Amino acid sequence: MHLEERALSFACGASWLYGVLSLPARPATRGVLIVVGGPQVRTGSHRQFTLLARSLAQAGIPAMRFDYRGMGDSEGAPRDFEQIEDDLRAAIDCFMAQAPGLEDVVLWGLCDGASAAAMYAPNDARVAGLALLNPWVRTEDGAARATLKHYYRSRLLAPELWKKIASGRFDARQAATSFAAQVRAAFGPKAPAAQQADSPAPLPERMHAALQRFGGRVLVMLSGADLTAQEFAGLSSGSRDWERLLAGPHVTRHTLPGADHTCSRREWHEQVVAWTAAWLRAA
Repeated sequence: MHLEERALSFACGASWLYGVLSLPARPATRGVLIVVGGPQVRTGSHRQFTLLARSLAQAGIPAMRFDYRGMGDSEGAPRDFEQIEDDLRAAIDCFMAQAPGLEDVVLWGLCDGASAAAMYAPNDARVAGLALLNPWVRTEDGAARATLKHYYRSRLLAPELWKKIASGRFDARQAATSFAAQVRAAFGPKAPAAQQADSPAPLPERMHAALQRFGGRVLVMLSGADLTAQEFAGLSSGSRDWERLLAGPHVTRHTLPGADHTCSRREWHEQVVAWTAAWLRAA
């Protein structure tokens, strides 16, 4: 299908933001706004977001990607992923103005971009769905549990480790110290509640509250060889509230065995695109 790529500029407060719209000749009425994760720009690692937007547009789905304030070409000061609500709202305004046939949008995010999208979605009626790849729910104990369960288990089975031990190049003291630190972080005592009174609720709790308030459909895609993904996957086994939420009829879940955080191999990327497109068509 023929598609047009259009450079965009739009205001967010006193700053100008820049993005790219991938627009099919016969666009669907639901578009995808790509929310980048981490310190990335609208192209993404190994052109991940560029390729995603073009693939969706080839399937008839309008897609927009942009740099929020302080990133890439956009103006303004850099900001945390929990401080981009105005950027997302301005981007959706621009998207719907540039593609007049749009009725609503899906927010597609990676890592903390997925988390930002999830926390924004309940506050904008134009958001009909969320596609979340390896959402960021980092806590010290959650990361430690994921590391103990997934990193150390795979490490013990790795031939490289045993070769290192056999050659005398393995630092047992350093390894034991690191392992003990992870165990303390995962299972050690937490800070007293009094010390946490003025602190915001942990990120997983805020994410759960936002997803529970959101009335649309949710697609969750997790990489099998990514600790960020495994920390998110561990939420449902450690919390009945998360278990119930993720088992709901509005949530679709996929796991991509062996894939890394950004799905850097072609076959991994193509699978993520296929899952996204099929989920959008099923709406």
